Amino acid sequence: MECNKYKRIKKELAYKAHIFDVYNDYLVLPDGREVVYDLIDHVDGACILPITDDGRVYLVKQYRNTLDRLTYEVPAGCMEPGESPEECAVRETREETGLVPGKRIFITKTILAVGTSNEQTYIYLGTKLEKTDRHMDENEFIDVCLFDMEQVDRMIRRGEIVDSKTLIAIYAYRAIREDGKR
Repeated sequence: MECNKYKRIKKELAYKAHIFDVYNDYLVLPDGREVVYDLIDHVDGACILPITDDGRVYLVKQYRNTLDRLTYEVPAGCMEPGESPEECAVRETREETGLVPGKRIFITKTILAVGTSNEQTYIYLGTKLEKTDRHMDENEFIDVCLFDMEQVDRMIRRGEIVDSKTLIAIYAYRAIREDGKR
């Protein structure tokens, strides 16, 4: 099926929020029917999984109102205007953890909820960590936690790590480690 068989008639702002807008997205389908889809237009973001020289990983522990609980995640945040994904990932890692990865490996970009949102998150692995000062946003209350991969595996199985970008970063790191052992 070709993309050009879909035609956007218009996008109509339904709700304006802090970091995203919600639109009614009016389309004509390939069979000629008109439909209205929901579209969340979200600022793109980036993240880094900080990895120590001995293979342990840093995660941040923070409260998420969407779940009404604490979660473990990779340091991440929204891109600022004119900022590259890598610059954003490094900035957020420094702000949230006080670590700067001297080496960054781009893994992939992921779409948060492909059926409703255009938010893209760029995922990196970071090594050669250097310590610096943390500069969290005023509304952030974040604990920095260091785990070995066996702990991370148990946390995933217990449902303590549920964030998609974090899981992707962890599984990418695991695959790279396994490839290095062969």
